[in-house]
Formats: sequence, C-alpha cells, structure tokens
Amino acid sequence: MKNIIITGASRGIGRELAKIHLQKGNDVLVISRNEEKLQELKAFENGSELRILALDIANLEGLNLISDKISDWEKVDVLYNNAGFLVNKPFREIKIEDVEQSVNVNYKAPFRMIQLVLEKMNADSHIVNITTMGAVQGSVKFPGLAAYSSSKAGMVTLTELLAQEFTESEPRINCIALGAVQTEMLEEAFPGYQAPISAEEIADYLYDFGLKGHHFQNGKLIQLSISTP
Repeated sequence: MKNIIITGASRGIGRELAKIHLQKGNDVLVISRNEEKLQELKAFENGSELRILALDIANLEGLNLISDKISDWEKVDVLYNNAGFLVNKPFREIKIEDVEQSVNVNYKAPFRMIQLVLEKMNADSHIVNITTMGAVQGSVKFPGLAAYSSSKAGMVTLTELLAQEFTESEPRINCIALGAVQTEMLEEAFPGYQAPISAEEIADYLYDFGLKGHHFQNGKLIQLSISTP
C-alpha cells in the first residue's frame, strides 16, 4: 500500500489517476476546488482510503491544511503536481489577473506543495510535476497560451534544480510534458478539438511512472507527445 497525493483530482487526468490508485489499494489524498466531484471517488476505494481536501490551490495559505490531512502518514510515496489553470486569449487581451492565477496555480502552488510534504518523503519517494509541451524550449507553440505555457515552464527548471539540491535521502523528482490530451480543460480552451490521447491513457502511464520511474530517472523532462517536433 502506497500513500499518494494528487492535485487537480476532480476531473481529467487527475481524476482518472486517483481512480487507478484507489482501485489498486493505495491511499490517496485528492485536492481540488470541487468537493462534490472528489466525493464521487469514494466509489473506487478497494481496501484503500480516499482523503479529500477541497480548496483552490491558488490559495497558498490554504495549502497548509495538507499537513493535517497527512499527519498520520509516515511517508508520502508519490506527489503528483497535476493541477493546471489554462487561459486561451490573444496576448493583448490577457489581464494581469489571468497571469496571477496562472502563476499561482501552475507554479507557486506546486512549489509550496513540495515544501509541505518534503519531510514525509524519503529516497524512495517520487515527485511528478506535470507541465505542457508548450513549456518545452524548441517545441511547437500555439497562439493564445502565453500565460499558460510560460507559467508552466517554471516547473521544468524547478525540477532540474531540486534534483541537484535534494540529498540522497530525499525524493527523486521528474517532470512530464504533455501534448494534447482529451480533457475538460482542453475542451474549454479549444472547443471541438479532438486530442489523439485520452485522459485514461495518460493516467495509466502516470500510475506506473509515479511508482517506478524514479528508479531510472531523476531531474528529467519526459516529453509525452506523438506530434513533432
């Protein structure tokens, strides 16, 4: 049995990932604003325990509640920094509030999450940061995603830096850059667009990578995209 934390777990990839871990018998703390959707995940408990923290992770002070939720856990095995905020607007129309929300959700919250759970992690723990191909230098960029992709880019460098800073007794950390995945967030930003990969498929990959990937990689950016370059 493993102890797992997943942000952005009320829908999309986070929801599918939580379902798999629960069905496999792992205890899971899920974090999202939508408590009703999080409660639905109880149906997938299988000798496992679902713990719920309903909050907007852009509220950095609210994240401190995580410590109470996992106070009895001796260890956190995997932290998936999965939550994201995507705004699709022409650059000239992006408001400073859009930028602030993007940075808070896509960079500051994962940064703070790592700080809060680090004391519960050891050398066999794994931090998985989820970013986007749009945050990868040299990748195809799309108009309208200036706030989203640039705020997500910080996770790539943070991953590389922490892999160097953490000691041998602290967790390994990697970053997954996703291409287009069919999720509610994608549909809201690009109505009618059909992505080539489903949320369920990505969740299957992340389940295995979260539990095993750190035995082979550390401080790496893994690109999950079937398009080129």
